[in-house]
Order: sequence, then C-alpha cells, then structure tokens
Amino acid sequence: MFHEPVMPEEALELLAVRPDGCYIDATAGLGGHTARIAQRLTTGTVIANDRDVESLELARRNAAEWTSRICFHHGTFGSLPEALSQAGFAKADGLLADLGVSRYQLTAPERGFSLMNDGPLDMRMDRSGGATAADLVNHMPEMKLARIIEELGEERRCGQRIARAIVRARPIRSTRHLADVVSGAVPRTGRLHPATKTFMSLRLATNDEPAELERLLRIGPSLLKPGGRMVVIAFMSSDDRQVKLRFRELGAGGRALVLTKHPLQPTREEAIRNPASRSAKLRALEMISGAGDAACP
Repeated sequence: MFHEPVMPEEALELLAVRPDGCYIDATAGLGGHTARIAQRLTTGTVIANDRDVESLELARRNAAEWTSRICFHHGTFGSLPEALSQAGFAKADGLLADLGVSRYQLTAPERGFSLMNDGPLDMRMDRSGGATAADLVNHMPEMKLARIIEELGEERRCGQRIARAIVRARPIRSTRHLADVVSGAVPRTGRLHPATKTFMSLRLATNDEPAELERLLRIGPSLLKPGGRMVVIAFMSSDDRQVKLRFRELGAGGRALVLTKHPLQPTREEAIRNPASRSAKLRALEMISGAGDAACP
C-alpha cells in the first residue's frame, strides 16, 4: 500500500540525518518516513517502531530496498529503550514521531477506525490483545463514556446526550451502527459527520493515546545523545499543546534547544496533494546535554 508521509523534507531537515547515525522512527506506520531516513544512511541504522504489527509488516514491504539499514520493532512508546538496546545502541542521534493515524488503519473496514466503512467496532492499534472500542461502548458506565466523549472528543456540549443514546441502543454492533446512533442524537450542523468526534474519542481511549504521548515525551529525550534531535508531528491541538509544553520545559531547564519557535505546517501545495496533512504541526528540539537522562523513568 502506497504511503505519503507528512512534511517529509521538513522533518528530515530538522532531524539532521547523518549517513552513519542512529535514528528512531517511533511511529513507523507504513514506512514513509522510515524509508526516507534509510535512503540517507550508509553505515547508519533507523529503528522502525510501531505498536501496529500489521502496519509494520506493510512498512517492511514499502521499505524493502533499504531493509539492511532498518531494525523493525513492534511495541509502544514505552518499549523504545528496549528497541534501542536490541539494535545495539546506547543512545540515538534522532527520534521522529508522526502522531497521525495511518491510511491503512483508516481505510481497512476490519480495523473499525472509520465511520465511512461498515465493520467491527475494534479500533485497537495492536489487535493482539486489550479491550476494543465495542467493549467500551457496550459496557462502560454512561457517565464515564460521556466524560471520554466530552474530554477526548471535545464534544463538551453533546457528550452526555451522545452517551445516553449509545447506552439506550446497546448492544452497538458495528461502526455503521454507532455512526447512525450518534447521528440520531446529534444531527449534522456542518461539514463534519456528527459521529466524527465520538469515533476519535473512542480511538484515543481504546489505545490509551494521551498516556502514550506522555510516555514518549518523557522517555524520548533520554534516548538521545547530546546534539540529538527530536521531531514530533501532531494533528490534534491537544497533542500539539502537550508537545509544546514539554519542549518548552526542556528548553527552560537548559536540557534542550527548541528549534521551532512556532510549529511548522504543510505548504499549500502539500495540503492540496495530501489532504490528510492539513492539520499537521511539526515541532523540533535539540538536546544540549545528557541531562535528558533525568527524565527517564
């Protein structure tokens, strides 16, 4: 499956890839950024990490020409120290994380991420275990479900109404069923489908994404050498705010130099060519010293 990474030139320029360096692609997805990093290496290595083993397999195929320079690792952000160690490195020269959902996940009906295709209500990025989105919508107490929709989906005005409609419609059988239930509770008022934010909130909750991002921002700097760079591409305002605050904290503490005073965004040409990139915001920093080790749990 073809994959066009978001802001690849900007990301690699700020990552400052050296031919002999060690780099971590913390969210390899379908391998778009991984392949571009690998192309710039000679004796170096890129560690391609992803919690979705199916996406990782597609990344292997998409980056097949450069696999001798790539170490693939299946795991969450919390497993990045293990991935680095298994590849034979103590520290990395750079770390890249694209926080977007991959095109494969969104377009495969059996994954249950999209309300545009009918399928099982799964939404797990790692389908080897854990609760599905169906488990949440069919068994979670109404008040807790409403809180997830309100806080993670930013549906503060309609969260309670949506949660009540979901509970009354139980059991929710599929993505289409859930989309119809939410549409019945909250009619369309703009371009977005009424269930868009509810689906987003359930995906975030199913995969514990806010806590995972917190782990990345805590662990990531500790994995870098002095002079090593960390580049994060966020698509949600809440994620970008979290990245901004962590980078600012590292900068204020004298541990890093923030390279992006304001986040970089896709050019108009890229936004037209790749609509999925439109909301992307890229931030980068450079570690000044090994003081980032203090952030490691």
